[in-house]
Amino acid sequence: MLMYDIVIIGGGPAGLAAAIAVAEEGIDNIIILEREDSLGGTLRQSVHNGYGLERFREDLTGPEYAERFISVIENFGIEYKLKTTVLEVNDNKEILAVNGEEGIIKLKAKAIIMALGCREVPRTTVNLSEAQPAGIFTAGSAQKLINLDGYMPGKEIVIYGSTDIGLIMARRFIMEGVKVHALIEPLSYCKGSRKNVIQCISDFQIPLKLEYNIKYVHGNDRVEGVTIAPLDPEGNLLDQGEEFIGCNTIILAVKLTPENDLLKKCGVNICPDTGGAQVDENMRTNIEGIFVCGNAVHYHDNVDDITKESERAGKKAADYVKGFEDGKEKIQVLKGPSIRYVVPSYISKGNIDNSVELSFRVDAVYEHHKICIYIDGEKEMSIPKEIMNYGDLEKISIPPALLERCQAAKNITVTIEKE
Repeated sequence: MLMYDIVIIGGGPAGLAAAIAVAEEGIDNIIILEREDSLGGTLRQSVHNGYGLERFREDLTGPEYAERFISVIENFGIEYKLKTTVLEVNDNKEILAVNGEEGIIKLKAKAIIMALGCREVPRTTVNLSEAQPAGIFTAGSAQKLINLDGYMPGKEIVIYGSTDIGLIMARRFIMEGVKVHALIEPLSYCKGSRKNVIQCISDFQIPLKLEYNIKYVHGNDRVEGVTIAPLDPEGNLLDQGEEFIGCNTIILAVKLTPENDLLKKCGVNICPDTGGAQVDENMRTNIEGIFVCGNAVHYHDNVDDITKESERAGKKAADYVKGFEDGKEKIQVLKGPSIRYVVPSYISKGNIDNSVELSFRVDAVYEHHKICIYIDGEKEMSIPKEIMNYGDLEKISIPPALLERCQAAKNITVTIEKE
């Protein structure tokens, strides 16, 4: 069995940032396990710009952002194994992995950082119609085909769903000379961030069909078109207003969900609202010595936030290996009405010297509301917001002075209220 101080599972932006933070704390007996054939995760296929604006004050593409961290990994001499799939992790921090060169690999760690990322829901979970012809792709699969493999999945596109990757791919198709006939979204608003709606949909004048759904998928061997119909307030298809759109490809951009299979196997508590790990502000889980960061906790809007969060996970994992801890007593963080989720799930009572940032998402579009913080039912903070969008991650910072007063508290609740 191979012995390590810290094992990082996942070599995407979260795993890279966490590994570097561990190395900067003076711990060099570490390894990254990555199932793909290179480090970088989905950054490798994200060739659009917009990365690194906070971290480097530069406008980088995904591969450029990844290379900044990979070069540091190489300079530190951090060990990593590629094409290595982790099969099992247990609460004793034992890892079972496999790759083509070594076969079965057994590892034992003092601490584990799980940077597993997220995945798209498969096409089989999207009930478009009984027909399943060729030409239906998830947005991430289409992105990989175009940007890494050099294949164009189709020339006449309809996009179903409005998550960020769907908006980005709509723009990408247009830039490649492909006709995007429409983006279909059953809700009355886009699920993606306001920035991507403007830069990808509005700027490129892509037809946006809100409160519509796909009624039929036409075609036997290959997609030949879709029939769409408007929805009533209850989400039911209406007979009036049906429209046929000819296309040979449907792109699904419905939902991203954290990779949580390994988390469940080792007993990490899963947040029912996010599908990711329940963590405290230092990315610690309920299993001692196991940390989770990045999109395995919840989907992030930008990679800079992932980097910052994962560096914190790396530092705290290093502290754990060195024998330093903030304390185990915690305050539960709860969500109020109109909020989909809030992260972290807990705040350590031993961490009162620094402010703690809470991140959350609302369940619709809200104008002229305020973010409120309640401690054991008493309102302690109120911050006005002109607008909060379904697709944007909101943040509020709890100052040390307020955390000091929380030492006897049982819970903190984040909610929004009308101004």
